[in-house]
Amino acid sequence: MIQFSEAAVQADHPVPRTILAPLNLSLVESRISIIGANGSGKSTLLKLINSLVLPTSGQVTVDGLDTARKGAAVRQSVAFMFTDPLSQLVMPTGREDVELSLRRRYRDRGARRTAAVEVLGRFGLAHLADQSVYDLSGGERQLLALATVLACDPKVLVADEPTTLLDLRNSERVRRLFRGLDQQVIFTTHSLDFALQAERTLVVDSGRVIFDGVPADAVAAYRELSLHDASAEGPL
Repeated sequence: MIQFSEAAVQADHPVPRTILAPLNLSLVESRISIIGANGSGKSTLLKLINSLVLPTSGQVTVDGLDTARKGAAVRQSVAFMFTDPLSQLVMPTGREDVELSLRRRYRDRGARRTAAVEVLGRFGLAHLADQSVYDLSGGERQLLALATVLACDPKVLVADEPTTLLDLRNSERVRRLFRGLDQQVIFTTHSLDFALQAERTLVVDSGRVIFDGVPADAVAAYRELSLHDASAEGPL
């Protein structure tokens, strides 16, 4: 279980400001979506789960492990997927990237290579194993990024806008894969259709969770908020 206990994030520079107000959340559902405007704090909330960001006050725990004190252990069970796959694909080829993820599980180089190809096969990428990541399409890169973070079978996948840079066909491929994963999946998205595929949706605005509940109701609340904000700004 993922638990937020009065967890907040404050920034001091260049001026003091609240990035996330104190949160009290228990995240237990298998599919949770997070929606909100750019700069609302939703990505920060996501990064708190695997200690990419640490709370400046309060606490975040994953299965009882404090993310601030047990970050390495937390990251073994919580994988993070970035919006841009090139942010996490650091090796020349997909096979080498997956091998890098498997380096602790398989000390033997031959066994590690075999396991990496098997992982790529699960995602339909075995035929691309030795191609440069820069020669792959955006969809192939995102699937490869997903393969690298899931190679060690984490319990939780957190994904920051995983379909934002993809065309419709590849976006649907990623969404379909997400639906079939055994892991708990928590993701941010600007796609309201994608958000509706979750069991629970959080709406984040100005560093606060302003709605937490049924996805359809959350999307309706977010639409109303966005339309209100747009009207308040006046005509363009």
